[in-house]
Amino acid sequence: MAITKETEIAKIEVVGKYKAVQVRTDTVIKEDDAEISRSTHRHVVHPDMDISSEDAEVQAVANSVWTDAVKTAWKDFQDSQNI
Repeated sequence: MAITKETEIAKIEVVGKYKAVQVRTDTVIKEDDAEISRSTHRHVVHPDMDISSEDAEVQAVANSVWTDAVKTAWKDFQDSQNI
């Protein structure tokens, strides 16, 4: 009877004017290769964030949509919000 725990990227979405990248990660618990539990975690990364610890697939998506224009627009928006 082997119990295993796997983490997988279930979904990557790019949303909004500033190209926020939403990531859904599923944690799957299996017993003898039969799934017995699944939990979901979501997080968002923005153009000003360090993505070096993100999954390579998330990094690839972010790097492809976060153009200099998007990064500048995001920074200008952040500055206008006094954040």
